[in-house]
Amino acid sequence: MKYKLIEIKAKYKNHNRLRAILKSKNAKFKGRYHQIDTYFKVNSGKLKLREENKENRLVYYRRENKEGPKQSNVIEFKFNPKLPIKEILTKSLGILVIVDKKREIYYIDNVKFHLDVVKNLGKFFEIEALDHRGNISKEKLIKQCKFFLDLFGIPKSDLISVSYSDLLLETFK
Repeated sequence: MKYKLIEIKAKYKNHNRLRAILKSKNAKFKGRYHQIDTYFKVNSGKLKLREENKENRLVYYRRENKEGPKQSNVIEFKFNPKLPIKEILTKSLGILVIVDKKREIYYIDNVKFHLDVVKNLGKFFEIEALDHRGNISKEKLIKQCKFFLDLFGIPKSDLISVSYSDLLLETFK
């Protein structure tokens, strides 16, 4: 499956405040997940294997590293966890870093919200405006992200321009 998304990531400690705002906007709670993202060494973009409760996904994406709304182009493949894909990728490419996180997911229409607690990093919040069908303009997706950024009152100083994997790699340097 291919799709595009515009996302905003921020360091944010008050998840209770975010939950209250999401509830007031009738956001649909989709569940709590424990996700292990194993990032592999690749020449361009990012390749990760996401292991979570019931399914595994192999995800390749390219994303700008900038604060505020940024576009990701994603290719995703869901597969049976019994397949040896992780072993093949580990032996052929090598592991770059592993991101271990607990995530709550909420939706309002096509906009997805993550309340994340990332091991060795702390608490974060993500807003993802998703276009799975190719019928939403980039401008509309950016507008949706900015609307929710303002609604949640997230200060610009809390925005993060890189992925959790990049933050972990910086931490362990």
